Amino acid sequence: MNKLTFCNRNEAIARMNRLGKERTRFFFLINFDETECLVSKLDDISAGQLAFIFPEVANVCSVSELKPENIFWKAYPQSYEEYLRSFDIVHRNLYAGNSFLTNLTCATPVETNLSLYQVFLHATARYKLWYDDRFVVFSPETFVRIKEGYIYSFPMKGTIDASLPDAKDVLLRDEKEAAEHATITDLIRNDLSRVASEVTVTRYRYLDELHTHCGRLLQMSSEIRGRLPENYHEKLGALFFELLPAGSITGAPKKKTVEIIREAETYDRGFYTGVMGYFDGKNLDSAVMIRFLEHTDGGFVYKSGGGITFRSTARSEYEEMIQKIYVPIY
Repeated sequence: MNKLTFCNRNEAIARMNRLGKERTRFFFLINFDETECLVSKLDDISAGQLAFIFPEVANVCSVSELKPENIFWKAYPQSYEEYLRSFDIVHRNLYAGNSFLTNLTCATPVETNLSLYQVFLHATARYKLWYDDRFVVFSPETFVRIKEGYIYSFPMKGTIDASLPDAKDVLLRDEKEAAEHATITDLIRNDLSRVASEVTVTRYRYLDELHTHCGRLLQMSSEIRGRLPENYHEKLGALFFELLPAGSITGAPKKKTVEIIREAETYDRGFYTGVMGYFDGKNLDSAVMIRFLEHTDGGFVYKSGGGITFRSTARSEYEEMIQKIYVPIY
């Protein structure tokens, strides 16, 4: 079994351009910093090294590993005081006008009787990936989708416990969540306008229900669409990297906000909040790598976070970060 070969950003762009021009099927994996990239023909990927299940393609056919009858899951989040130090850096920059929205994330040690591969097989999610027993992703969020000459994006911002009274109305009326969602939708619309024409918001602030081992969540999303040039296959890599990093997990304006993230966060994101995707020779589907469990020398680490605006309060954002530490197995 050949080991998967990773490359830098420039080589990844060149490979995606070449394979796109040839209309060759390939899979790709890009970390948050765009320094570690995999672009590989589908036939060269062994499910024993990298397994994925997307809505329309997978390289794993059956569930062969049973999950524990009773799931054990215990998180050890950083203290509120530790979180507050990072939050204050973000908030100070927001009030200075350096950012309108900043996505602040944390790494949380967890204990569980689930293996990474069990999480991969049994988690309910639109996009799933397991890589070499290093990490598993079970993401609900599409990054961009290319179909029949159009490019689509579906930014997700806004989460609430679905069991709360009038949860749907509470989420839709929340001014902070509405402002955050409007900001990220506008950012993604502007991003798509860099590579496409006729960009428009086709659906705004619709809700999906997510099931987790701790209960149900409501998640707010929007849909944005643009028309690509006819020869987009020939410059697929350049087009795709023009949109990175994903706006929904950075903020706006993107370049300055990434600088704030690097100052505020206390760990390396790695592949968390990077992107993964598949090109079938004509169309492309990709996901933001959120809902992320990683195996480190010290055990399992779960990475999660949320968007901070000037309306945000540290306590509520801290609780939202903890709320997102879950596996969608029920």
